[in-house]
Amino acid sequence: MSNFFSKWLPGWLIVFGFIITSFSYSNPLKGSWEYCGDEFNGKVEGAPTDYSLQRIYSSKKYESFLLEKGEKPRKYEAGDYSLSADTCIETQTFSEQESKLIGVGLRYIYSIRNDTLTLSGTLPNGNKIKEYWKRRVKSDR
Repeated sequence: MSNFFSKWLPGWLIVFGFIITSFSYSNPLKGSWEYCGDEFNGKVEGAPTDYSLQRIYSSKKYESFLLEKGEKPRKYEAGDYSLSADTCIETQTFSEQESKLIGVGLRYIYSIRNDTLTLSGTLPNGNKIKEYWKRRVKSDR
């Protein structure tokens, strides 16, 4: 019996390893999202009506754009992000406006229900935020 394990076990471990690693990690944030509103310190605010905000997540980076009818999309923010269980950490690397958050990792609890992404967290100044983003089928860019 000992010869059986020493002869076949390494081969089965290799096959098992290939099977496990062949399942690709599916990133639930990857894609394009449109801002739908938020709750800021408990006050509900809807999405703007004169323009829309779009966020595009790639595998490890995100970019945010302001979209106005008849205008080119304008990038207003970009950064890196990482996911772990129900936590998303976003680190801003670019801001169109002056920002004290460049290089600061913001921790959000995220959830996706149907096609709505919810990001909930506390900003460094203590303000509580909950943002709602709707998955877009096609990017306008």
